[in-house]
Amino acid sequence: MQDLPPLREVLARAGVGADKRLGQHFLFDLNICRKIAGFAGPLDQATVIEVGPGPGGLTRALLEAGARVIAIEKDARFVAILQDLAARAEGRLRIVRADALRVDEAALLGTGAPASVVANLPYNIATPLLVKWLTGGFRPARMTLMFQKEVAQRIVARPGGGAYGRLAVLAGALCEARIVMSLPPRAFTPPPKVASAVVDLSRLREVPSDALISSLQAVTQKAFGQRRKMLRSALRTLGGATLCEAAGVDPDARAETLEITQFLRLAQAWAGLR
Repeated sequence: MQDLPPLREVLARAGVGADKRLGQHFLFDLNICRKIAGFAGPLDQATVIEVGPGPGGLTRALLEAGARVIAIEKDARFVAILQDLAARAEGRLRIVRADALRVDEAALLGTGAPASVVANLPYNIATPLLVKWLTGGFRPARMTLMFQKEVAQRIVARPGGGAYGRLAVLAGALCEARIVMSLPPRAFTPPPKVASAVVDLSRLREVPSDALISSLQAVTQKAFGQRRKMLRSALRTLGGATLCEAAGVDPDARAETLEITQFLRLAQAWAGLR
């Protein structure tokens, strides 16, 4: 790994640049990549899924840390570059050309072994990917992910502020989430128009059941879909005031003021009313 050419040189030789349509912004600074890998915890012999590796900067850092990496890349232009990296990885890098929104991560893992996700996510699909991993069939024990800073702040937001919304409730109900690093646009090539941040999400030991998570998604979608309205109105199609009273929640409150535990009570009550 130490003898690999610089990432800029690799891309120049391949004649490959970032595709804005795919939300690509590359991290060429390997020291930053190593820091991100470090935030993911001990990785020696751990299985890590990486989405959107591009030229492989973060991939190098993960391999240096001893991880076994499954790299999911949609852009065919990077496959040859990643294959050169795989040739040096002694069997610890598997490249999967696929759309991360559609891929079945559990099937890729095969044995059902636990895996983490570490990625500099393509910004145009970062939020739906996070929701997929929070609520879908594959639920990683830990995620260390790069987002636009505004999205990162929404993930870790607390009740009472404008950033608090559905994403914060879903993340907080299932994980302990914290921002561990912020990066300016100049850290990337090409520079995005916004700052970025890395969020570390560790799954809680006790999490809601699949049925309750499904109900929570429905309740938060309605509640924050009309966040300026009182819950009796925003949740009207789910039961409105009756639902709120069953959950012990003030029907005149607004979604942004509720704690996560109150949303879980609403979700439990709605499941009981159906």
